[in-house]
Amino acid sequence: QTSFYGRFRHFLDIIDPRTLFVTESRLKEAVQLLEDYKHGTLPPGVTNKELWEAQKIKQAIIHPDTNETIFMPFRMSGMVVGLLLPNQTLASTVFWQWLNQSHNACVNYANRNATKPSPTSKFIQGYLGAVISAVSIAVGLNVLVQRANKFTPATRLLIQRFVPFPAVASANICNVVLMRHTELEEGIDVLDNNGNIVGSSRIAAKHALLETALTRVVLPMPILVLPPIIMSILEKTSLLRSRPRMILPVQSLVCLAAFGLALPLAISLFPQMSEIETSRLEPEIAMATTSKTVVYNKGL
Repeated sequence: QTSFYGRFRHFLDIIDPRTLFVTESRLKEAVQLLEDYKHGTLPPGVTNKELWEAQKIKQAIIHPDTNETIFMPFRMSGMVVGLLLPNQTLASTVFWQWLNQSHNACVNYANRNATKPSPTSKFIQGYLGAVISAVSIAVGLNVLVQRANKFTPATRLLIQRFVPFPAVASANICNVVLMRHTELEEGIDVLDNNGNIVGSSRIAAKHALLETALTRVVLPMPILVLPPIIMSILEKTSLLRSRPRMILPVQSLVCLAAFGLALPLAISLFPQMSEIETSRLEPEIAMATTSKTVVYNKGL
């Protein structure tokens, strides 16, 4: 993960939707294969391709801190396309923003840095804060657009399609900060070059949350900006005009393509195991190790 390309390939494996259907027995086989490799007891005939496949399965399903299985819907291969449905009503806007932020809250919790326990109350606070902010911004922007009499109906419809981006981006920041606020208070574990825990750093936690929040701003850009542009063009074609029932399936495919591009690009901005200079951390941590740098799990 030292290069952007390496991180891109790494996270491309993590979001591979095929990993959602890996069975429990296949997961155990993959984990056992990696353990055999680590201890030099690989059975004969195992190829590098099989080892990389086992590594992909483990990284996509097993949490790096707890070594527990991440619940399937909350892994990094989920998406909600309803945010981009055209001609949304107030009720549909509230519903899809609620659904999206509910999913995001669970994803943030499931893929957090789990070196420190997080009470259920923090999860509830983060969930409520993210949902309220997303719904408030989305509804507020929709109302402003509806009252903008200077715009033509077509222009208002086009602007409405871009409303989800500022709502989702701002709510995503709230979601990450509120869901993982415990890390800022108690710090997260930092490790030396040998994988030994040096201490618990609040400064490292700030970096982890900042990096994750930035990815959550970049992530919805292609998903919520490109599809409205593409769909506004496609909906004018004779194919979709004569077959309006095809609009939703076509839009889903466009969203899926945008999501497949955006997710690995966004989460590849920073490595999951980030590195920071020891001198930038708390004095007690700097004095506890001779390593010039330490690493921490940023979370996803």
